[in-house]
Amino acid sequence: MRLKELEIQGFKSFPDRTLLQFGSDCTAIVGPNGSGKSNISDAIRWVMGEQNSRSLRGQKMEDVIFGGTETRNQMGFAQVTLVLDNTEHIFPSMEETEVAVTRRYYRSGESEYSINGQNVRLKDVYELLLDTGIG
Repeated sequence: MRLKELEIQGFKSFPDRTLLQFGSDCTAIVGPNGSGKSNISDAIRWVMGEQNSRSLRGQKMEDVIFGGTETRNQMGFAQVTLVLDNTEHIFPSMEETEVAVTRRYYRSGESEYSINGQNVRLKDVYELLLDTGIG
């Protein structure tokens, strides 16, 4: 199994939709201090169901939503989609060759989770990832 794509929108330092595609070879994310490299790993942890805002380097869960700048308004939600390759059927309950896990969080405190576009519970995300070694 491998990570194919990560789509981030409104999450921490990524106000615009940002799509990172990971090839089958080695992929590295480089940049100067403060460019958002750590926010990419936070996004992966968050979409997989992390509930502790301190583990995501924040005080409260609302801190994952882009807070705005002098020239940009704050966002009303954060959304991350993680696309995993399932050609080797790591997820036996899934027939598809790609599995997309999405988490969306609103400033109101509401959360939504989906797997391949179908709304699910956080428990369903945990069960999907259970015994895959992704933890």
